[in-house]
Amino acid sequence: MVAIIDYGVGNLFSLRSSFAMLGADAVVTGDPAVIRSAERLVLPGVGAFEDAAKKLRDTDLDGVVTEEAGRGKPILGICLGMQLLFDESLEFGVHKGLGLLPGRVVPMAPVIGPGLKVPHIGWNALHLTKPEHPLWKYIRPGDCVYFVHSYYAAECGDVTLATTEYGAELTAAAGRDNVLGCQFHPEKSGPVGLSILRAFCEMR
Repeated sequence: MVAIIDYGVGNLFSLRSSFAMLGADAVVTGDPAVIRSAERLVLPGVGAFEDAAKKLRDTDLDGVVTEEAGRGKPILGICLGMQLLFDESLEFGVHKGLGLLPGRVVPMAPVIGPGLKVPHIGWNALHLTKPEHPLWKYIRPGDCVYFVHSYYAAECGDVTLATTEYGAELTAAAGRDNVLGCQFHPEKSGPVGLSILRAFCEMR
């Protein structure tokens, strides 16, 4: 079972529909017992980092996610959910993340240069920095996915799994062991996105 964590922020039901298309059993839940019993977790997120981090803390789900990550359970953060996996974010101040991946979330505007809109909205190609990673089992370098974001993960080092070009090379996906994150939205990325979710469902 896939537990899509409901902490008050995120594109929950389109994610559940995507997993249903794959034949995967997925539930939207904020119940710690259900989350602990699931085989894998998805941490979604839409909006501002500070608000999302507070909601995760206020529901005590930050500890549950960290605990399950420590047990080796596959976890996939999506968009803001991915950003929450990092050490900190500089979105309107300095805010602490879950610290499951090294790096910090920073604004893209200073690095992409003039003439490009922020937020970055639309389809972009993936450059797979670790093409052998199991998350990319069913896709190819250059496949396109759908992004909506104004901030990106920087200083990620060797946990970067893919980048995308938008005026600069921006982190598109990151991961270490069982903890994974996609800056893009697999549930909005058509067959390519479904293929990525399928690969996630097969990870052990």
